Amino acid sequence: MSKLSSSLGFVVPAISTCKFLAYLTGIPDILIHDQQLISPLTSYFRLQEGLYLFQNGIDPYDGGSFHHSPLLLALFDTMIPTSRLVAYALWCLCDAFAALALVKIWRSRQRVAQSSRDALIASAYLLNPYLLLPSLALSTSTVDNALTLLSLSYACQGNASASLLLLALLVHMSPSSILILAPIILLLLSDPLSHLASPKLFPTGLDRAVPLLFTFIIYMGVLTVASCIAAGNLLWISRSWGSNLMLPDLTPNPGMWWYFFTEMFDHFRPFFLMVFSVHLLIYIAPICIKFQYDPLYAGFLLLGVLGTFKAYPTLADPGLFLSMIALFPEVYPYFRHPIVTALLHIHSALLLPLFNRLWLTQGTGNANFFYASTLVFACSNGAALIDCIWAGLRIAVGEAKEGDHVVQE
Repeated sequence: MSKLSSSLGFVVPAISTCKFLAYLTGIPDILIHDQQLISPLTSYFRLQEGLYLFQNGIDPYDGGSFHHSPLLLALFDTMIPTSRLVAYALWCLCDAFAALALVKIWRSRQRVAQSSRDALIASAYLLNPYLLLPSLALSTSTVDNALTLLSLSYACQGNASASLLLLALLVHMSPSSILILAPIILLLLSDPLSHLASPKLFPTGLDRAVPLLFTFIIYMGVLTVASCIAAGNLLWISRSWGSNLMLPDLTPNPGMWWYFFTEMFDHFRPFFLMVFSVHLLIYIAPICIKFQYDPLYAGFLLLGVLGTFKAYPTLADPGLFLSMIALFPEVYPYFRHPIVTALLHIHSALLLPLFNRLWLTQGTGNANFFYASTLVFACSNGAALIDCIWAGLRIAVGEAKEGDHVVQE
């Protein structure tokens, strides 16, 4: 077991060191404005701009370009130096903590202290190009992913206070992450073990969820008050949280919202904003009810929904979902079209930067080029999500034998 521990202890520092050296080569200066890796809500450049205005007595929320949480402003203004070297080290630490949290989730699910897959799972996160490139671009989605995995990790360990506090901080920075509140509460009330092969009703009364929900609301209230004090007014609510609902900045990104609303007549806009926002929420109840016996898998699926249909996604959002597939090797034999899904991702990964450059750099294309590539990307994410849902349901039936037919009654 010591070899397993030393393997993990080598992989994470080695990859983190290589990443820090990559920062020093000037790669962030190339990637920091790439719309595939950053969004108006996760841009480090915009965070620096808002911090400059904040430090010079100007409200950064008066304009329309700053959408970060006031807590980030206060944190960088009082505790964290704004030098690039510090930012590089901070982003490397966030990725390292996220990878270790993913390993802890795996260990909790297997109920072991160490395993032979620890280094592989950490590498699946740290070397995932969908996560590596946004991190090199200093996207704050790296921080969001770290908070997500840390919250899930503490929930797997039964630490309700730490899990809900981290989730409240995550929702405060990225409100759409409220989708995973229900599975985290279910996880705190049950266990992270795999029950996909033996589905059963939820083992405990849901009345125990009320104190947990109340605790989360208290944490959110405290963070909201702290943000109001830091910002000095309530304008940040519409500029930060409201951006996820009102979509004020139509900067191109790998998602599906921006192009749709650039073509939208203004009098239709409120209705379709409501439709797109509610669409994210309708998946919570069906997935949590169907996979109530395995809330960790339900949370994993909802992260896939979020990565596919989020208002301001980056590559880091579906990247987290894809890296978490490493936690569920029991479903691998039940994937229906894994090769097709992998080829779709490779295809979209080539099209996205190509069409982005043709449109925004060379000027030989138009918005339809890039949006077509984002649709292919959405199809690849949707294919992976559907494959995981199918596999999670099919495992309870077992492997099909010759002559057997699955009949839905």
